This record gives sequence, structure tokens and C-alpha cells, in this order.
Amino acid sequence: MLSLSAYPALFLSAFGAATLLPLQSEAVLVALLLAGQHPLWALLLVATLGNVLGSWVNWLLGRSIEHYRERRWFPVSPARLQQAQGWYARYGRWSLLLSWMPVIGDPLTLVAGVMRERLWIFIAIVTLAKAGRYAVLAAITLAWV
Repeated sequence: MLSLSAYPALFLSAFGAATLLPLQSEAVLVALLLAGQHPLWALLLVATLGNVLGSWVNWLLGRSIEHYRERRWFPVSPARLQQAQGWYARYGRWSLLLSWMPVIGDPLTLVAGVMRERLWIFIAIVTLAKAGRYAVLAAITLAWV
């Protein structure tokens, strides 16, 4: 019998892992893959959807945080912010292909919001990166079984 509670658990762990929270969706996915009770496509879809939506939250935070850039406590000077915007205009969009990576991936999605990356481009690149990571993880896990 399929456990429907596995899907919300996977979704929430993937969503949380994509935000700045220190969660591990990979462990949940591997456990569910090894249990063999759920279709591979469904697990990959749920994990990817949760992870992309979590990244979208980071993008939204990045979009709104710039409203505070004139405050004294804002951590980046106007010159540094302008420099970062120039860098992102040149490399930033494609750096989102690294959004699947631990440690640097989550901040990249936040910076994409700060730099005003268009949402549809952000979603497309991040979905490719996140789905690719989960697909590779599933292939490696299932090859061991």
C-alpha cells in the first residue's frame, strides 16, 4: 500500500532545503526510493516542485530586500550592489545552473531576486538544475539496489 504521507514529507523537506534552512531533502528522497513503494516519476516531481518553490521564496525575498538598501544597517554598499548587478548581468543567469549545490545554491537564488532576474527565466533554469540533481541522485541510488 502506498503511503500518501510520504509525498507531503518529501515536498516539505525539499521546500525547506531550498530556502536558507539547513534541511536535507536528498536523504528523504533516497529513503523513499529505497523503500520502493512510490513511482519514481512521482517522487522526482514532488521533490523538484518543492525545491523550486522554495527557491522561488528566496527569489521573492531578494526582490523585497532591496527596498531596505538605503538603510544604514543594509549589509551592502550602493557601489557594491551596483557592481554585483553588473556581474549578475554578465554571469548571473547561468550561475543559477548551480542552484542545486549545497551552501552556494540557496544564496544564488536570493541574489537572483535582488538582481531582478525575470521570474520565467529564473523558474526555467532553477527547475532544470533542481530536477537534474534529483534525477542523478535517483539514478545513482537505484543503480546500487
